[in-house]
Amino acid sequence: MLKASPNPESHYRLHPQSSTLSPPPNLPVTSTNPPEDRPQLALSVLSWCQAQRSCGCYRDSAVGVMLCLQTVLLLMLWAVPGSEGGRVLVYPVDGSNWVNMHVLVKDLHARGHEVTVLRSSTSWYVKEHSPYYTSITIQQDTPQNLESQEFMAGFLGRSIEIRKKKIPLLSSLGLHLNLFHLLGENQQAVARVAHTILEDQVLIKRLKEANFDLVLTDPVLPAGVLLAHYLQLPLVLNVRWISSGEGHFAIAPSPLSYIPQLFSHFSNKMDFLQRLQNLFYHALSLYMHHVISNPPYQAVCDRFFPEGVDTLSILQGADLWLMRVDFVFEFPRPTMPNVVYIGGFQCRPARPLPPELEKFVQSSGEHGVVVMTLGTLLGDLPPQISEIIASAFARLPQKVVWRHLGARPSTLGNNTLLVDWLPQNDLLGHPKTRAFFTHGGTNGLYEAIYHGVPVLGLPLIFDQPDNMVRIEARGAGLFLDVTTLEVDSLTQALKDVLNEQKPYRENMRRLSRLHRDRPIEPLDSALFWLEFVMRNKGAAHLHSESYRMPWYAYHNLDVLALLLSLTAMLLLLMSAICRCLFQRLCRKRKVKLQ
Repeated sequence: MLKASPNPESHYRLHPQSSTLSPPPNLPVTSTNPPEDRPQLALSVLSWCQAQRSCGCYRDSAVGVMLCLQTVLLLMLWAVPGSEGGRVLVYPVDGSNWVNMHVLVKDLHARGHEVTVLRSSTSWYVKEHSPYYTSITIQQDTPQNLESQEFMAGFLGRSIEIRKKKIPLLSSLGLHLNLFHLLGENQQAVARVAHTILEDQVLIKRLKEANFDLVLTDPVLPAGVLLAHYLQLPLVLNVRWISSGEGHFAIAPSPLSYIPQLFSHFSNKMDFLQRLQNLFYHALSLYMHHVISNPPYQAVCDRFFPEGVDTLSILQGADLWLMRVDFVFEFPRPTMPNVVYIGGFQCRPARPLPPELEKFVQSSGEHGVVVMTLGTLLGDLPPQISEIIASAFARLPQKVVWRHLGARPSTLGNNTLLVDWLPQNDLLGHPKTRAFFTHGGTNGLYEAIYHGVPVLGLPLIFDQPDNMVRIEARGAGLFLDVTTLEVDSLTQALKDVLNEQKPYRENMRRLSRLHRDRPIEPLDSALFWLEFVMRNKGAAHLHSESYRMPWYAYHNLDVLALLLSLTAMLLLLMSAICRCLFQRLCRKRKVKLQ
């Protein structure tokens, strides 16, 4: 239930001979002030200021005037109606997904909401202590694969070896089997955590007594989805992917004729053969859902929920989908009323760089800098690929800032700075940044779009190749195949993206203008709709009836069957009538002839 959360630190006055802060007298003590109370409040403020001046507290000094003005402004800000603070339970996913979720957590906290985060004891990024949230740690014996740099490096190595196969179909099947192995182990681990949580009646009682207003979770690993259903709380998803693929496929019409399936590496303009392959990839995603991803969670549903409940039905019943998508980047497609698009919500204007980094960037002169990073999941590339990249960088007149965690490449040039960490958003927003060399992660691409920086991609795993297909389709960048990477081809690709005569920079600037040209910022939109769900105890009025319909009714096959039956009956009747009339005419003709 929503409760008022006044901020006592903003209700104060400064005594002239003391630094003690205390509220002025005769003012309402509520956190919000309705319109009818404002005249009385204004009179109280005016009387209080006059009393301070008449007693000689401020006199006519400049300091006194400033203190009085400061106090009045603070009091008037306090008088403005504020929002009520809600209670939000967050069940995040680690890695780059937590980077996104943390942005929402910080802003919810800033708006006066109480945030509680459920985290695993093996969590990689989600810290136990934070000024923005209270954490509850769930004990987990073994970490998920996604929380292990060593495992991800091995997964990348296997993926690269599979992609080197010359037969596309075998390569695709191999990649999917490799992915199925990774996801299968992770889904089982997360399902065990979900079972542990729901079985812990002490924890469940604590969560119920906290009176949360909603659950905010990322459904790519849907333990939080199951918890929200068990607690019977409104459910908001911070989402791009679900456990079986792209989120839209679970809730919105998704014609495979022009909507590319995850891992297909197709654009929305597919020829006949590509549409046939797209159907094949869709079949693989269905297999992944029914055989790999869903069974561990279905076991949890069968244990704790009534018959007929599954993960997909809970997802489809979510009150709100905060979709990390902007159609400046994503291909246009059908959608639903409870989907709110917040792609790029984590982007912000650039802040000043650390002094040493700023000095290096400024030393690039008119040539500028290239920024390279591989994101959060992967620490570094295989050594042979790092050597190729370092050698290509050494041929450029630009300076390069490279987030690199492995051994220093022997081919590294004097123009390249290796760092363990870099302020990616701030570097991309720097006026001397000329290009972004990236693995193709969603967060980095949206930041590049926001700041208008052209992209050269080296996609490695997961959705990264599909992301770079979208960038290339917009004419805002290029991408290379890591399995055929050579120094010469990489150098030429870098020069093409850096070339002002090429269309990449101008196309990316156009995308940036389109991305920023909106009536409300995506983060503000996300916060509004989160508070909307809190205020209204959900958003059931936005749910489509399509999820409750049987498949034959959804596609109107029963109606079509009836119409076909009636048409067939009408044709048979007309045929019988025609046959009868023909027979009568034949008999009459025979009679006349006789």
